[in-house]
Amino acid sequence: MADQGRTNRYGRPIPDGSAGGRRQAETSRDGQKPRRADGRSEARAGARSDSQERRGGLQAWRSSRDGQATKDSSGSRQGERTASARQPDARRFDAGHAGAAGSASQRPRTRVAPGRGGNRRDETQQEYRRDERGTPRGGERAGAGSRHGAPAQGQRHQVGARDRSQDRGQAPVRQERSTGRPQAGAAQADAGFQPVVVRTRLHPMEYRMMQLGQVFDQVFTWEYPADAVLSHWLRAHPQVGARDRAQLAEAVYDVLRHLRRYRHYAESGTGTANRRLAILGLLATQGREVLEPVLNDEERAWLERLEGIEADSLPLAVRHSFPDWLSEQLAVLADGESLMASLNLPAGLDLRVNPMKADRDELLAALRKSMPQHDPQPTPYSPWGIRVQGRPSLQRTSQFEHGLLEVQDEGSQLLALLVGPKRGEMIIDFCAGAGGKTLLLGALMRSTGRLYAFDVSAARLARAKPRLARSGLSNVATIALEHENDVRVKRLAGKAQRVLVDAPCSGMGTLRRNPDMKWRQSPQSVRELCDVQARVLESAARCVAPGGRLVYATCSLLPQENEEQVQAFLKKHPEFQLLDAGAILEPRAPGLGMQDSYLRLRPDQHGTDGFFAAAMERRGDTA
Repeated sequence: MADQGRTNRYGRPIPDGSAGGRRQAETSRDGQKPRRADGRSEARAGARSDSQERRGGLQAWRSSRDGQATKDSSGSRQGERTASARQPDARRFDAGHAGAAGSASQRPRTRVAPGRGGNRRDETQQEYRRDERGTPRGGERAGAGSRHGAPAQGQRHQVGARDRSQDRGQAPVRQERSTGRPQAGAAQADAGFQPVVVRTRLHPMEYRMMQLGQVFDQVFTWEYPADAVLSHWLRAHPQVGARDRAQLAEAVYDVLRHLRRYRHYAESGTGTANRRLAILGLLATQGREVLEPVLNDEERAWLERLEGIEADSLPLAVRHSFPDWLSEQLAVLADGESLMASLNLPAGLDLRVNPMKADRDELLAALRKSMPQHDPQPTPYSPWGIRVQGRPSLQRTSQFEHGLLEVQDEGSQLLALLVGPKRGEMIIDFCAGAGGKTLLLGALMRSTGRLYAFDVSAARLARAKPRLARSGLSNVATIALEHENDVRVKRLAGKAQRVLVDAPCSGMGTLRRNPDMKWRQSPQSVRELCDVQARVLESAARCVAPGGRLVYATCSLLPQENEEQVQAFLKKHPEFQLLDAGAILEPRAPGLGMQDSYLRLRPDQHGTDGFFAAAMERRGDTA
């Protein structure tokens, strides 16, 4: 009777490539049925240990690999497998894939990559195979993960585990620690077999678009500031490298600056809305060459059509990417379109020297030596300011650690000149926030007198404490108020020589740094802020002593938050009179070119954030 081949306990044939099949190929040459000395059933031969396989089946496996194994009833399948191992099959492993390809009879063997060293022992003697029910065969335990790189059913590759795709001369399909790029999953399956998860590496720009889409989904709710959303996302993805973080942030802020125009362009594009926005953001920040490998033909044609669009043909609000209500208010200001264009440009980084500890010229020389790539330059108006390009790591410098240097916009520095603090005075910073202006006021007071830092947010004041510790000031008291009419404010009524009110505002002057503000604010929110500003100014005015100075300031460009607010206050409080801000600033900050009694700073004229300030004096004897 013809040999029908060996079967397991379920009556299924044992594949020739398994451990049992190799023993049969080795011992059936004498025509005798193979026997086992230990008496275990032949059905368990496929589950022998790795050491037994290497000792008993290596020679048979080598001969089988060369096509010299004896054919039995399943010899035709053995011959097909041998031929498949010798000749490359078009359905073998695609680049970057580490899964099974072809049918069970054509499933390729994994081989040792060339140049692996002196001992070229093939560690992958077994193929990863399943029977018709998906049961692992070839020496594997049911439910156990393959030790040759293929995951067991329901399992995935572990990060850091050795990937056998390296043995085939392919790139490893593991997660990159530097970029955190995930490995895309795919399933390849033949009829009657369980799918095997296959993972490959995405192109860096393709993954960058996926990252941007995730950030856009969170930012476009407009529930939280964009910088907070981006920081939260980056903390949740610590594996993203520093360079990738910088590129991601740059693209996010570019899209926020030009969101309305980009959305207008995206209407004619293909793919998801987030992908189209990501393409435009990366195109502006990284260039076309970087994007080219991941663009399809439709996207290339779309970008070519966009090149033919003249920006001047677009409506003003679309051209400069402003909501209609804000565009209407900015357009009526002097050189309104120039102002709108400047608000869409990235801002430099302004630093401020601590007058108590350092001289600007000496510190500027040191910075030019330590960070010449950031081109440190003195600010044109503030006597303490230094402007640098890019985003240097200031926290790592000795100047920052010892309190010689702080981050503060030049416009904010000029507010301290307008307040004009003197030694020994009582001064109140009514909306101190993180303490930037408080630090400069205290330094100009030479740490004498009494300086109160008020704010309704204890969290913001907490961020000011390490800055105060570095500054060396000892005359500052931080107080978290319950509201603007807190009893601690009433106790200081008529006692302060200087009061600064940097009122909460819409932030329309800081759009270079916070472009999401123009999308998060609305006419209704601005009206609500105006009500808050009026209450805060009213409460702060009670603290001003006769002859004392009250300075009201915002980082907004909108008249209803600025001039209109001051005029309404002066009409209600005739005991205060408006001072000439330009005359106060001229001795220390010449060339500002103020046209009236207010301080107005604009990015297109002064290179600072947009600021407004008014100085008022309480009539009466000087305290």
